[in-house]
Amino acid sequence: MGSVDIHPSAIADEGARIGAGTRIWHWTHVCAGARIGSRCSLGQNVFVGNRVVIGDRVKIQNNVSVYDNVTIEDDVFCGPSMVFTNVYNPRAAVERKSEYRDTIVRRGATLGANCTIVCGVTIGEYAFIGAGAVVNRHVPAYALMVGVPARQIGWMSRHGERLDLPLRGSGEATCPHTRDRYRLHDGICELQS
Repeated sequence: MGSVDIHPSAIADEGARIGAGTRIWHWTHVCAGARIGSRCSLGQNVFVGNRVVIGDRVKIQNNVSVYDNVTIEDDVFCGPSMVFTNVYNPRAAVERKSEYRDTIVRRGATLGANCTIVCGVTIGEYAFIGAGAVVNRHVPAYALMVGVPARQIGWMSRHGERLDLPLRGSGEATCPHTRDRYRLHDGICELQS
């Protein structure tokens, strides 16, 4: 496991692959089949299932369970107590492990505190899910989502600043912090090179 910092109260099962520079805090459990990249931070009371892939520089705050069939790409932020699911219609008396749905969180996305990501969706690159939102469908790259169920109310830059773009149609905007330019066309927001 290299230079991984694991608190004595945490458990990393034998077989888990954890990248260099990753820190695992109090009362966290990483299952044997998990793959975690380098320079990640897993906060207090985090659970990582067997069939989970986590990229580099991911921050998972306290009280988050990352269940089987969740893939988190590089530079994702998972806020405190946010929720992933992996079964769409769970029942205690019905075995549905063969029905797990894949959830993908693309590079740079933010999942706000206490939000819920219903299984089977993809969260686009650098999307921003507001605190307490419930996401039950795919989210475009750079989209700002809030509410229950989550609805798009705008666009966000890679730096996490709101962009002055219409929800639909076309337009161009500049990140107020980095001065990077973004273009919206046919519902797709892209960083201009």
